[in-house]
Amino acid sequence: MPDLDPRELVFGRPGYTFINAAFAYTRPGGNRFNDDARGVWYCAFDAETALGEVSFHLTRELAAIERFENVTDYAELVADFIGSFHDLRGAEFSKDPVLDPDTALAYPAGQALAKQLRKQDAATGFVYPSVRHVGGTCLAAFHPDLVQNLRQGGLWRLEWQGSSVPAITPI
Repeated sequence: MPDLDPRELVFGRPGYTFINAAFAYTRPGGNRFNDDARGVWYCAFDAETALGEVSFHLTRELAAIERFENVTDYAELVADFIGSFHDLRGAEFSKDPVLDPDTALAYPAGQALAKQLRKQDAATGFVYPSVRHVGGTCLAAFHPDLVQNLRQGGLWRLEWQGSSVPAITPI
């Protein structure tokens, strides 16, 4: 990855391959706070919000191939974080383009903001309201070493049977 120094990656702790993968493998075009030159660790404060975010992104991929037939088992990963994160939850951010539900508007704005802040040594990432689950809160961590104490949480099945709305059940 052009913007990821291999010395930033973590080793020797549980789940380090998951942590490193979030930064080393990106979606073409990126996501809300990363382009395709460097990944970000995205997570939510609760499983319901995480499932809303994950199902949105998986549905978007299924729409791209025009086939809503899929079963995905999703393992929740629970982690702790160190550092102070920029908080985008205040009312002053409610109309900010980085939080727009339209990815064509939000992703370029969020990527530019994140790139600008990453140039500052103290920039760790964002806490922000979930765009895909009303009332939920998400976190985006800019650096692998911020993700601590990774462990497995619940298991979930997301199942699309011809509809763009998946059935979500615990397993």
